[in-house]
Amino acid sequence: MQKHMNEGAEMIKPKALMMGVISIQLIHEKTTPYMNPLKFFPTLGKEVLEENRLWLAPNSLDQVTGRIILSFHSYLVRTRHHNVLIDTCIGNHKERPMPQDHMQASEAYMRNLALAGLTVEDIDFVLCSHLHYDHVGWNTRLENGRWVPTFPKARYVFSKAEYEYWVGNHNTKPIPTMTDSVLPVVEAGRADLVTNDHVVCEHVELFPTPGHTIDHCGVRVANTAGVALFTGDVTHSPLQMRYPDIGIIGDYDRVQASNTRRHLFEQGLDCNAIICTMHHPAPPLGHLERWGTDGYRFKEST
Repeated sequence: MQKHMNEGAEMIKPKALMMGVISIQLIHEKTTPYMNPLKFFPTLGKEVLEENRLWLAPNSLDQVTGRIILSFHSYLVRTRHHNVLIDTCIGNHKERPMPQDHMQASEAYMRNLALAGLTVEDIDFVLCSHLHYDHVGWNTRLENGRWVPTFPKARYVFSKAEYEYWVGNHNTKPIPTMTDSVLPVVEAGRADLVTNDHVVCEHVELFPTPGHTIDHCGVRVANTAGVALFTGDVTHSPLQMRYPDIGIIGDYDRVQASNTRRHLFEQGLDCNAIICTMHHPAPPLGHLERWGTDGYRFKEST
C-alpha cells in the first residue's frame, strides 16, 4: 500500500504561508484512505469516478484499496496579537464510529503543533466550523479520567445554532462527541456561543456556510495583503471542486451544501482568495481557477 502520513510517520515542521504579517500553518494529524468513494459520495456514478480516476490517484484516491483519501488537519493562524486554531481533528482516546479513528492514540498532532513553535497554552482562540467529531477532537484531552480543555487559555468559538441543534440531539440520544469534546469545554467556562457572522479578533471572522451541518461556519482571514477562506467541510475532496453538486453521505442538506460550495468557490475567485480546505490531501490549499464550464481546481504552483 502506498505510504500515507499517519501516527507512525515522520514529523515535519509546518511551513508558514505568509499573508503580510499574518501566517497560516497546517497542523497535520493524519492522512488515510477513508471510504469507498461511491459510498462516501452517494450521487457519484461509477462512470464519473472512472473518468476521474487517473488524476485523483494517488493523492486523493488510494490505488490499492480504491478508497477516497482524506487528510485530517487544523490550521494555525497567527496575527500580530493572537494565535487562532481552526478545527481540531479527531483527538485521542475517544470512542468513534470509524475503526481507523476509534480510540486513537497518536502523538503526531501535538508534535506538529510543537514543531510550529507553540504549546497548548499559546492558543488564544479555537474555532470549530461545526461539531462533527473530526473537527472537535483535540478540543479536550483526558486528565485523571476527566475530559478537560486541551488549550487552557483559549476561548472556544462555537455557532450557537449549531451547538443548540447538537445539544437537542444529545438530550434525546447521547452523542459521544458532545460528551467528550464539546460539553466539557462549555462546563469549563471556555466556550463562546456566537452567530455565524461573528468577528473573532483582528482580521478573523466567521461567515455562514450551511448545508453540511445546520449552521456550519467558514472562517475568513483578511488584511491588505490578501484573503484566506477556510472551508471546514464545505468540501472534502478535489472531486467536489470539479463537480460542486456532489455531496457526501453526512450532509445535513445536500442541496444547500452544494449551493454553499459554489458560492464559496465563486467568492474565492472574485477576491483571489487562498482557499484552505480541511480534508483535501496534497495540495490542501491554494488559489482557484475554473475547470471547464462548471468546475474549479487549484492552480498549479509555479
